[in-house]
Amino acid sequence: MTDTKTSSASERSSGAQAGGLRKLARLLLQGERPYMLYVAFAVLLVIFSLASPWFLSLDNFLNIGRQTALVTIVAIGMTFVIIARQIDLSVGSNLALSGMAASLAMAHVANSWLVGALAGLGTGALVGLLNGVLTTRLAIPSFLVTLGTLSGARGLALFVTNTKPVIITNETYFTIFGEGSFLGIPAPIAWTLLAVIAGVLLLHFSVYGRQIYAAGGNPTAALYSGIHTRRVTTLAFVFTGLLAGLAALVLSARSHAARPDVVQGMELDVIASVILGGCSLFGGRGFILGTVLGSLIIGTLNNGLVLLGVSSSLQLIIKGGIIIAAVAFTRR
Repeated sequence: MTDTKTSSASERSSGAQAGGLRKLARLLLQGERPYMLYVAFAVLLVIFSLASPWFLSLDNFLNIGRQTALVTIVAIGMTFVIIARQIDLSVGSNLALSGMAASLAMAHVANSWLVGALAGLGTGALVGLLNGVLTTRLAIPSFLVTLGTLSGARGLALFVTNTKPVIITNETYFTIFGEGSFLGIPAPIAWTLLAVIAGVLLLHFSVYGRQIYAAGGNPTAALYSGIHTRRVTTLAFVFTGLLAGLAALVLSARSHAARPDVVQGMELDVIASVILGGCSLFGGRGFILGTVLGSLIIGTLNNGLVLLGVSSSLQLIIKGGIIIAAVAFTRR
């Protein structure tokens, strides 16, 4: 009798493991042509490895991870917004304002890394909440709302500091968010991995994830099925703002200062990463790992072209052409 029970428990455990593996496989392969992302990334790795003797090294891959950390962190939040059939153009300005809030809080309230972190994250989430409320409650297109907050947040960051950077002196802050490491992983990459895990769990393994797919795919049907679409959409903006605040902490810790004029135009790389990763601007489709891979493709492309000595102007042309070609191919 005991052997039978043990056998049944073992079978259930094996079945659960098999089900988990199947779910992971679907997560890796969802989208119209997701395999092309993996192929494109592999092709880039091969080309740059053959073209540059410095590309294929652990130090260079860690460098790529550090370079893409900010875009990847913010792009995870942008994935939620775009799946919800919205857009957020203010993430770069939000990042700058959140960095200023963190540095000013440590300079004038308490020189504590926790105070700075809470101020930065809170400011980012607050800007996201403002975007969400104006978009959903006043029925203003998110493109126009976030275009306004893009200008407003940047202007506020410049105004409160009189366009000057604010120096940060807290060593613990530098270690936790910028220069330290966790289990041998550099802090910026560690925070990126944490954001990826949070994004995967929230989007693919929670009720909220199913609701945001429904709200973006067919808002009317979602509303009639009992989903509070305005709340779901607002939370997507808040999550994006929160991650913009996290990216601000990473950037300011690496720079030992917060500047009001940083990452101008960053939102373009963020949106490009999300779309390249398989998200649809018409909502209802996308996945976190695709976004991460899209960001890594852009980061690897930038890194490889620099190692090959390609001029910055030609880099922009090549990167733009590849992004357009890749997106066009995956949409065929």
